[in-house]
Amino acid sequence: MSETVAYGLALAALVAAVFAAWHTLTLRPLGNPLFYVIGVIEIALIALLVGGVAALSMTTRDVDGVLFVSYLVTVVVIPPAAVLWGIAEKSRWGTGVVVVAMLTVAVLCVRLLDIWKGTHV
Repeated sequence: MSETVAYGLALAALVAAVFAAWHTLTLRPLGNPLFYVIGVIEIALIALLVGGVAALSMTTRDVDGVLFVSYLVTVVVIPPAAVLWGIAEKSRWGTGVVVVAMLTVAVLCVRLLDIWKGTHV
């Protein structure tokens, strides 16, 4: 797992969080542009899951495999859950859930890199 991928996904999630926060502050529901941004991030996270599992199977590093894979799966599950919740919640807090979810994805991406490197485990 490279630092570029982890930090790139974290940055993309932070941008999506800011975009969702703008929706929350302006009382806008979860619309197509926000949905598409989260969809692109989700595709990248699925690629991270596949690449992470492949890299884990080929590495000689001392990586806690169960912890690493559980973080990978969790980071992939969060955006769809947040979008479904955001669509179902018609108040301004539907996009508020998306803000929290995207901030969580950003933190988990950085944490995945820490687990991969073996620091702060």
